[in-house]
Amino acid sequence: MDRREALRRTAWIMGGVISAPAIMGVLKGCTAKPTIDWKPVFLSEEQGILITQVADIIIPKTDTPGAKEVGVPGFIDLMLKDVYSKEEQDKYLNSLKAFNEAAEKEHGDPFIELSPETQTAFVKKLHDEVVKDKSENAPAYRPFIMTTKELTMLGFFTSEVGATQVLQYVAVPGSYKGCLPLAEAGNGKTWAT
Repeated sequence: MDRREALRRTAWIMGGVISAPAIMGVLKGCTAKPTIDWKPVFLSEEQGILITQVADIIIPKTDTPGAKEVGVPGFIDLMLKDVYSKEEQDKYLNSLKAFNEAAEKEHGDPFIELSPETQTAFVKKLHDEVVKDKSENAPAYRPFIMTTKELTMLGFFTSEVGATQVLQYVAVPGSYKGCLPLAEAGNGKTWAT
């Protein structure tokens, strides 16, 4: 018998005396909390988990490694720490907070506790909203969505995997062939720069 079944039977025996919030609290405590395999230097651990999940939604693992597998979340963390100004860092963190608050408002839980399917749908929905709304009154989470997307793409396509397995790559290019069908010129892949 698993824990859920034991709680259900206990509640039935007690005549439903255990409240629904108490049962939900116990059941929620049974789910594994997400973790990360890198140490954030700028972000908190919870923010690092959130960034990892969002980057993995932007570039998921397919027949090639995804953003998470090539270390993009750590890249984002370092870029925020070393390249962005204090003002830009604060704007990003405030926007990240607004993103998480929007997830809690819509789904009742912080983003990192949502199911993968719900996370994907939520990120896609918010991304589509901010792409359409370019006004000054854009949602507060717009900088988070757009900066995370930009840094995910930059980190992935400048990684060895992104440059060699996803983009067309020749370490030492050969001779110039000016008139080739596209199918013979890299099978339609864009060149790595």
